[in-house]
Amino acid sequence: MQIVIPCGGLATRLGEIAENTPKSMIEINGRRFLEHQTELIKKYDFDEIILCIDHLGNKIKDYFGNGNKHGIIIKYSKDNKLGVIGAVKNAESLLKDSFFIMYGDSYLPALNFNDMYQEFINQDKLALMAIWRNKNQIDKSNIKLENGEVVSIGNPDSDYIDYGATIMKKEVLKYVPSNQFFSTESLWKKLSEMHELSTYELKNRLYHIGNKKALQELINLMSNSKK
Repeated sequence: MQIVIPCGGLATRLGEIAENTPKSMIEINGRRFLEHQTELIKKYDFDEIILCIDHLGNKIKDYFGNGNKHGIIIKYSKDNKLGVIGAVKNAESLLKDSFFIMYGDSYLPALNFNDMYQEFINQDKLALMAIWRNKNQIDKSNIKLENGEVVSIGNPDSDYIDYGATIMKKEVLKYVPSNQFFSTESLWKKLSEMHELSTYELKNRLYHIGNKKALQELINLMSNSKK
């Protein structure tokens, strides 16, 4: 299995914490955040990570290199400020016939990637999104379901949230223009209209470091797990 992690964002919501440090390189309990992500990924059948880098990306590349020291193959693609999906499109030549996308600020200890991959094979849709019934608890809910499929994105009456990981077939990228900014919301809407975006529901919450409050929640989680 292959996973793409877009990690070229400016991390403006983290303020001074990420002023001179890429979000992926923020230190939590003595390790870089991307190291924590990598350790989770290595528990499953992944053999390759594609990192889409841009803002301060050389700091990530210098630290992680080709992945040998971290026990997994790591390759790089330029983000070019094209948004998450635009960055993935930019990495198209490196991608396998199907691949996961995990957001660069997501930490998902409750997600069994192998099981999700098997569900993707079973459903045979173009994409499978991990979701959680958030009910606006830790962020604004943005996903509405019907019969296990995503039927709307961003509606105010949404119950679910995009969990931070999606698996898709490479052919999805034919709907994404080259060298243009393209958001996740635009692609999810397109796939939803085609009835090609199914869901994989998690019962336990997600974690992320997209803002200071969420970062502190993850620090607390990891600190408590060490006790």
